[in-house]
Amino acid sequence: MIAKIQQDHRNMMQLLQVLEAKVNLLKEDKEIDYRLIKSIISYLKNYADKYHHPMEDLIYAYYLKYRVVKDQVANRLADDHQHLKVMTRELDDMLDMILLDAIIPKELFTEKLAQFVSNQKSHLNYEEQDILPAIKKSLTADDWIHLSLEWKHNEYADPLFGANISHEFKSLAARINLT
Repeated sequence: MIAKIQQDHRNMMQLLQVLEAKVNLLKEDKEIDYRLIKSIISYLKNYADKYHHPMEDLIYAYYLKYRVVKDQVANRLADDHQHLKVMTRELDDMLDMILLDAIIPKELFTEKLAQFVSNQKSHLNYEEQDILPAIKKSLTADDWIHLSLEWKHNEYADPLFGANISHEFKSLAARINLT
């Protein structure tokens, strides 16, 4: 399960680098493909909220239940996930409006996108540097067996980085050279 989470993090970081490049283009007043950004946000919104964060939350809740952890550490991951979910939804809504030709100030969109990328990267780094090492160090083989039995989604296919790319993300996969 940890290996899957870490692979997801690498994949998400790759997408965040694409978004960061788009932020830089926006700051240079260059044209960007808003549909590409929409596709990335859609993937992050749907995949992360449906599979990635629930797996992390399951593991983390188990970890907190059986290990002693400071309160501020205990609450941060759930708070981060909720905050990122709201940011993602807001950015997704803004992209929908842009794609429907609503007038959104470019500076506002650039700021929202840059903040989104920054917060996502910060969150992923926190998990990779602080949370996952502590969990790996603490949980036993029996703990992992218990967690895998609790995981309701069993094996699920990543619609972008998996073996079979979903029709919805074929264009995105081609644009970021996954095909």
